[in-house]
Amino acid sequence: MSTHYTSPSPLTAGLRCACPRCGRGKLFDGYLTVNERCSVCNLNLARQDSGDGPAVFLIFILGFLVVPVALWVSMSVDWPLWLHAIVWSIVVLGLALGMLRPAKAYVVALQYRHRRNELEDPDE
Repeated sequence: MSTHYTSPSPLTAGLRCACPRCGRGKLFDGYLTVNERCSVCNLNLARQDSGDGPAVFLIFILGFLVVPVALWVSMSVDWPLWLHAIVWSIVVLGLALGMLRPAKAYVVALQYRHRRNELEDPDE
């Protein structure tokens, strides 16, 4: 018996860190550990593998966003170099840790959207 689910958009599922099929179950068991199965629709989430993609994407995105701001601040204020190193390290680390879960959830949702037949159980 097959149940039809209206899948949320990958962006919505990613921002909510929700199951890519039903949009209601939790995707993560820990900080970045993906659940074995969705508690709502029973989707096998163990097959989902985002690899290093989310971290690489964040490196590029944060570099593109933070470096110009850091350069502008360094031209506007007269901070010592050690203070720049501390401030911008904390900013980048905080943004990376805060954005890593939604980025991983977004990549998992994109994988589900584009490779659904490979990722669903044949007996469901």
